[in-house]
Amino acid sequence: MPVLDRQDAVYVLDLGDGENRFHPEWIASVNAALDEVEHADGPRALVTAATGKFWSNGLDLEWLFAHADQHEEYVVSVHALFARMLALPLVTVAALQGHTFAAGAMFSLAHDFRVMRADRGFWCLPEADINIPFTPGMSALVQSRLAPQTAHEAMATARRYGGTDAAAHGVVDEAVGADDVLATAVERAAAQVGKVGDTLGTIKSRLYAPALALLRDPVNPLG
Repeated sequence: MPVLDRQDAVYVLDLGDGENRFHPEWIASVNAALDEVEHADGPRALVTAATGKFWSNGLDLEWLFAHADQHEEYVVSVHALFARMLALPLVTVAALQGHTFAAGAMFSLAHDFRVMRADRGFWCLPEADINIPFTPGMSALVQSRLAPQTAHEAMATARRYGGTDAAAHGVVDEAVGADDVLATAVERAAAQVGKVGDTLGTIKSRLYAPALALLRDPVNPLG
């Protein structure tokens, strides 16, 4: 389960040391951590990190196939997590030390900034290869955070971006050595701890209003 720690004014949320798939209990744990960060006092920012081979491998398809009757409710909960991170009223940085795939890649895009390991690991939206279409909310999220040509390539070809490649295409903001991913993310977050509260929340909500509207739609999340 995810664990929340703090380095001075920067909260560090470790998503786990496995594949960090979006199991309902995992989603609930992440939301609980975000509650704590959002409702804290004073200057603060958030880094979302992980340990092991993966940052996140996306949806928990095993759980989903075993609970097919809850499919729509599950998607709504995933969308809600994306929307929450996208509009969180403080600066967020994803420290991508390992593979970041599918819904995990989308979750990384919901952060303000991304720092990725340069030499190993891939960032990828594999939906075109695994025959799972993007929901309207997911499509809007990706398109709101990537340049049009990069969004098209990432979504339509399922291209795998290594760290240096991802930085060159604007998928991530920096690609650094393995030992520097977390420290660089914390440093970037620490520089922005004063930007917290209603003003930043309003800016983000208006900046990403179309994507947020789709992600927060509980009636027709699948399109």
